[in-house]
Amino acid sequence: MAMGDISLTAGMRSNLLSLQTTTGLIDKTQTRLSTGKKVNTPLDNPTNFFAAQGHVTRANDLSVRKDGMAEAIQMVTAADTGIKGISSLIQAAQGVAGAALATSDVNERSSYSSTFSTLLNQISMMASDSGYRGTNLLTGGSQTVEFGQRTNSSTLQINGFDATATGLTTKSATAEAWSVSGNSAINSSSSELESALSFLRAKSSTLSASLSAVTTRQDFTSNMINTLKIGADNITLADTNEEGANMLMLQTRQNLGITSLSMASQSAQAVMRLF
Repeated sequence: MAMGDISLTAGMRSNLLSLQTTTGLIDKTQTRLSTGKKVNTPLDNPTNFFAAQGHVTRANDLSVRKDGMAEAIQMVTAADTGIKGISSLIQAAQGVAGAALATSDVNERSSYSSTFSTLLNQISMMASDSGYRGTNLLTGGSQTVEFGQRTNSSTLQINGFDATATGLTTKSATAEAWSVSGNSAINSSSSELESALSFLRAKSSTLSASLSAVTTRQDFTSNMINTLKIGADNITLADTNEEGANMLMLQTRQNLGITSLSMASQSAQAVMRLF
């Protein structure tokens, strides 16, 4: 039965409407207390709701970029680890070449040349083993690191190089060359190693600069994500202390409304006593 089908006194109708309003406010306050937010839907505050949504969306997009940065850091770290290992092998090969120069014995030089060639093979294998998630910066691979929210809006290109023995232009020694050609062949191998070491140091410096750029952007992105989330919270979070006080007041008002409605109905009941 619709309310219009029942005749209510003006006092009862006024108290009823007030009670309905109070109940609506209680429901709204309960939602704020349970969610911790004063803006839960566009109906609460369209401007703040969509502004907060924009902040959260951007923060989520940047979180994806941050994951990509973390992977790029590991990729460069893997390459740097490889460079250090290769540098150690080059230095070991230099020691072998130096030992070969210190002797004129053909058999000894033959043995040293074999050890030298083994070390160069190890350099190539170490370069091949320095990849990370399918990208190897020491075999000529490259990686584009995304920083911005939109694709290609802000990027850094990290270019690799060939750190194998061939890429470093170092040639394997032969027993015949080191024995027959004598010191000239050994000195040539030593010169190649020195050039390779200088090349590696220059490339390591370049990778270090890229690593510094990525880690700086990673820290910046973390701070930006935090800023965006705080901004979203500032315009949507509720003051639980205030909402708790509101709830107490609304419950009191509701009780008073029920009491007032009861008192208003008593005047109608008084008419019944006349019969």
